[in-house]
Amino acid sequence: MQARTHHCGELRKTHVNQTVALAGWVNKYRDHGGVIFIDLRDRNGITQLVFRPTNEQLHETANRLRNEDVIWVQGNCIAREEGMANPKLETGDIEIEATSLEILNKSDTPPFTPDEAAKVGEETRLRYRYIDLRQKRMQQILKTRHRVTKIMRDYFDSNEFLEIETPFLCKSTPEGARDFLVPSRLQESSFYALPQSPQLFKQILMVAGLEKYFQIARCFRDEDPRADRQAEFTQLDVEMSFVNQDEVMDSIECLTRDIWKQVLDVDVPKIDRMTYAEAINRFGSDRPDLRFGMELVDISDLASQTDFKVFKGAIDDGGIVKAICVPGGASMSRKETDKLAEWVKQFGVGGMPVTKIDGGKLATGIAKFLEPITEQLIEKMGAKDGDLICFGVDKKSTIVHRVLGELRVKVARQLNMIEPGQWKWLWVVDFPLVEWNEENNRFDSLHHPFTAPNPEDMHLMDTDPGKVRSLAYDIILNGSELGGGSIRIHDKETQSKVFSLLGISKEDAAVKFGFLLDALRFGAPPHGGIALGLDRLIMHLENTTNIRDVIAFPKTQNGADLMTQAPSLVDQAQLQELHLRLAPSLKVDAIKE
Repeated sequence: MQARTHHCGELRKTHVNQTVALAGWVNKYRDHGGVIFIDLRDRNGITQLVFRPTNEQLHETANRLRNEDVIWVQGNCIAREEGMANPKLETGDIEIEATSLEILNKSDTPPFTPDEAAKVGEETRLRYRYIDLRQKRMQQILKTRHRVTKIMRDYFDSNEFLEIETPFLCKSTPEGARDFLVPSRLQESSFYALPQSPQLFKQILMVAGLEKYFQIARCFRDEDPRADRQAEFTQLDVEMSFVNQDEVMDSIECLTRDIWKQVLDVDVPKIDRMTYAEAINRFGSDRPDLRFGMELVDISDLASQTDFKVFKGAIDDGGIVKAICVPGGASMSRKETDKLAEWVKQFGVGGMPVTKIDGGKLATGIAKFLEPITEQLIEKMGAKDGDLICFGVDKKSTIVHRVLGELRVKVARQLNMIEPGQWKWLWVVDFPLVEWNEENNRFDSLHHPFTAPNPEDMHLMDTDPGKVRSLAYDIILNGSELGGGSIRIHDKETQSKVFSLLGISKEDAAVKFGFLLDALRFGAPPHGGIALGLDRLIMHLENTTNIRDVIAFPKTQNGADLMTQAPSLVDQAQLQELHLRLAPSLKVDAIKE
């Protein structure tokens, strides 16, 4: 094969009368009365080739071409005949009249072609990922991913950050998601863990005086995959010394402006801030979607004036009643609202009372129980004819907020209330430092155990830790958490106090985090940082709802790689070398002989 002179998406009318050489895959084959047309594809685009029967040997070779054959071709660039231009192709004004052809590799009949990928099941696409990645859409996504990581590197380099790699083989310190464990061959009965994040290493880098660090880091969490989560993922990891949270947040805002402007030509405004308490109170979520209304309204005062046992029972038990008004929701059928009522049960409630507005009055649902408060309720909810009011009721405000928070998003999508092309950004700040875990009868970190308490609330650490705010911040886009960060604890005493609050004994802290506690003894500077989910960010830029679309080689819902058939069995000899033995309950055929 001789060298290419051009890529398939480059040629224009200005190249007419030039001799060119192209290489790529056969995208389509057409025989029009003896004249063979081939659409040749590479990652830059498509060019039409023409093989005329006047060159019998060349024509015979071209006649054997089929989809996905890999070829090299040389020929003359000519203008297409009048009326034959293809406006759908960037190269649609020209075609190549072939003079030489070399078949570099014949393809078997593929299970699908790149043009057919959208019509086949995802399992088939993942099984033959190398074919799936040939489609224009997937290649565009990976180009965007490359471009975004370059913008990130350029941005941080221009701001004097250092890109530093941190280890993949780490110490296991499980405090949330499960670790992926790696057995050590050299140290019997010991295990490494793959990093859930570089958190501790980047803090150590700050103690080491590096001051500004970033990394596009691979991270691993042994959790069930879902639409926006994979067990193996990539994040932008950032840490800075001698900063406050405003400086960290401003830096990330500047980065997002660079990315959205360069990739989409969209201007990101100054991002508003909202406290965690306000976000929960108004939207039922710490990652509120601001592209539509339906804010939560507390109607506990009105509900207490009714005889509706569901309302009164919750209020008498110290609970609350909140509601959302769904514009135009009265068009939903009884079957549809019953289906929603069944759906919300997964969040811990018994159902979802509803009522509709008709002629300025309440109709259907629980309307008869609300007669004493009809006018006040309609006014407080800002409801109009044709609207639907959905109620959240429970003795626990956390459950009410979650139910209505999830419901408003589901209903907005179901009723097509979200206008396309919107970008609603938000910083959520002032998260609680800890939250009470009733199941385990202890406090858990809302972010992670290394998040600094707000100095204004330090007096509450011993008496009312649930009211202590943290110096944590999340960046939200269209109801999705793009990333989260915090100012870190930089002194051993405070870190030990937080460990104790979380039920981590001094002995456990020494075993799991002894190296960090030691480092904090030797001049640790104030520092803070953030991590942004790269995969999720690309999902927004490319307008896809499936994280598997933005990863070259993703896993399925059960964590399998269908292309390589991982995870797989291993040899008995490998297990012995690693000092491992499978549990007796496992079948014998679980080991590859």
